[in-house]
Amino acid sequence: VQLQASGGGLAQPGGSLRLSCVASTFSLDLYAIGWFRQVPGKEREQISCISSYDGSTTYADSVKGRFTISKDSSKDTVYLQMDRLKPEDTGVYFCARGIQWSEQTNDYNYWGQGTLVTVSS
Repeated sequence: VQLQASGGGLAQPGGSLRLSCVASTFSLDLYAIGWFRQVPGKEREQISCISSYDGSTTYADSVKGRFTISKDSSKDTVYLQMDRLKPEDTGVYFCARGIQWSEQTNDYNYWGQGTLVTVSS
């Protein structure tokens, strides 16, 4: 099982970035995928997740209305479109495979390597 996250970088407040998470050796139609953010000194928090079977989604309150999670199973890729970025969105973003569609970090057992997002003027 491999998850490869990419797309991070530097963005200005109000700008946009799109993160990608490419899955290897398993189908996105069988497992939920979550995006998480890690900030130094804080616990890793889930930003969004998408279910395997019907594409249902959830979002952290801090990103609702600004971030959109989606997937393209034909490309084995889950996306996180991040719009109207704020400085507090800064952090390392990880994608992870869940044992079930869940908001609990402990329900995710395979993790990608993370991609750094910096929002600053």
